Amino acid sequence: MVFAHPFWLILLLLVPVLGLWEWRRAQRQPGLRFSNAGALRVTPRTFWARLGWLPALLRMAALTLGIIALARPQERNVTQERFAEGVDIIMVLDTSTSMRAQDFTPNRFEAARDVAGEFIRSRLSDRVGLIVFAAKAFTQAPLTLDYDFLQQMLNEVQVGLIDDGTAIGTALATAVNRLKETDAKSKVIILLTDGQNNRGEVDPVTASEVAATLGVRIYAIGVGTYGEAPFVRDLPFGGRQRQMVPVEIDEDMLRTVAENTSGRYFRATNKQTLREVYEEIGELEKTQIETRIYTDYQERYALFMWPAFVLLFLELLLSTTRLRRFP
Repeated sequence: MVFAHPFWLILLLLVPVLGLWEWRRAQRQPGLRFSNAGALRVTPRTFWARLGWLPALLRMAALTLGIIALARPQERNVTQERFAEGVDIIMVLDTSTSMRAQDFTPNRFEAARDVAGEFIRSRLSDRVGLIVFAAKAFTQAPLTLDYDFLQQMLNEVQVGLIDDGTAIGTALATAVNRLKETDAKSKVIILLTDGQNNRGEVDPVTASEVAATLGVRIYAIGVGTYGEAPFVRDLPFGGRQRQMVPVEIDEDMLRTVAENTSGRYFRATNKQTLREVYEEIGELEKTQIETRIYTDYQERYALFMWPAFVLLFLELLLSTTRLRRFP
């Protein structure tokens, strides 16, 4: 409960002052003169005589309730409506065999999949889809708000399920095709790769120009340390061999792809920096949430005013009948 005019409540400080003044006035009020009042001192007081203080108490209570009613007590019912304008995001994940390099913990692919899952869980009202690629590109999950389903589809992605290669242009073209018919005001592709475009018929720069025409923004992430990275290779006759392989990320191409669409290029050299990259992209692509608040006020002064009138009526009734003082 709130008060529309709370300044009236200051008058409540006067109630005990008036009560004290009333009591002192009653003590000083003269009575009738009798030649001898000794017999009255031994006479027991009646029930009504013991209630001589009641009119003054009723008057003070009525005054208190009246002051509260003047402050206009109200019950407030607040309703909130939230309108979210989400972003359509296609995550494009490289699954070529080079993603098994162990310069990330435990390797590039596992780290990229874990951080991508964290990014999905951080979204609120955005539709997110997933495209995986190596020599070819496939839609692993269409745009959806079912993040549990999307997480399940992400967990099923493995390196080696698609012919080896790095068809970045084909993957971008597939993602652009998924976004071209959507009504979202903001359309985003997050491309993650560790290599160079060496497969497919679509050039990545050409795909980015098409994306720019359709209002799609591309954030490109190159994953891999600088120089060489440890890689475990399966031997033809069984067993595995660990060797150092050069890290070859076409950063110039990825930077051009991102800049063509007013996006950005990022380089991630370990899992933590990759997580920071996704967090930065999340800050750049925030969902716009509009909150409308409706407040309904119900006046409750009558709950105090009517009891005040009743108490005042009782005070007048008692003080003029059974509890009347004379003189």
